[in-house]
Amino acid sequence: MKYELLIQSGSKLYSPSVCDEITWYTERKGVPGKLTFKIIADKNLKIEEGSAVRLKLNGEKVFFGFLFQKNNGKDDIVSITAYDQIRYLKNKDTYVYTDKTATEVIRMIADDFNLQCGQLDDTKFKIESRVEDNQTLYDMIQNSLDLTLQNKKEIYVLYDDFGKLTLKNLKNMKVNILIDENTGENYEYKSTIDGQTYNKIKLCYENEKTGKREIYITQDGSHINKWGVLQYFETINEKTNGQAKADALLSLYNRVTRSLSLKNCFGNIKVRGGSLIFVSLDLGDIKVNNMMLVEKSTHRFKENEHFMDLDLRGGDFNV
Repeated sequence: MKYELLIQSGSKLYSPSVCDEITWYTERKGVPGKLTFKIIADKNLKIEEGSAVRLKLNGEKVFFGFLFQKNNGKDDIVSITAYDQIRYLKNKDTYVYTDKTATEVIRMIADDFNLQCGQLDDTKFKIESRVEDNQTLYDMIQNSLDLTLQNKKEIYVLYDDFGKLTLKNLKNMKVNILIDENTGENYEYKSTIDGQTYNKIKLCYENEKTGKREIYITQDGSHINKWGVLQYFETINEKTNGQAKADALLSLYNRVTRSLSLKNCFGNIKVRGGSLIFVSLDLGDIKVNNMMLVEKSTHRFKENEHFMDLDLRGGDFNV
């Protein structure tokens, strides 16, 4: 196993001497991919903020992004932090749009902010109207993906694939690896209903034409008896199919959330935040033997070493 780390500054390409390990961090949503490493200071190494940073492992593409931070110490060691394109979605703006899919929203924003796009799966669900006022670009996109999830029960993952914004349906994010007692050194398991668990959905629409409030409710009596009332409430717009959306939300959130953190697994660069991997572990109160969703991944690279830590999630370990 051999990695290749390159930094481009202007027309010059550098292959710096790396101290210790390289760390590549990704999450399913909310943050950009991040690469951190330390290099030996060299007067011939002319790098600055905005320099392109590229990492490959055995010739395979891992990370492409841009240098955002460097820290110099008196020990002649420079700490580097680089982010991928998702970092630019922290910019804020205001958008008003109608009749667009989440895919079309991503393309619109990418065109306006000169971001490169790769494969963008068609989310198909049309958002009839939306006002995004003084929001980050990422929140605008995530809102459109959340609306797609609530109405179509389809999860999509947005990430940067070596310099190109990529959107994939979760079912297309499967990685053909198995995590079991032999491939993971340690784990921590948690189950909870103290988060995104709801057994009663209540949606409200203020009908200005009739002057009446329309309420849509769906619930699971057995789970209410077991857990108490855990209610999700939302005000919806006129054209939303309220009962269908309530039923869809109950289907998504009426379950125990189970999470699993794995340490020092054998590394695989195809695994990232948003991936689906197969897990086979006996956790005491439950045996896991199916697919789980990677919420966070941390890859650590050294010469001839590649390990990863993973935070996984499933409903009842069914995604």
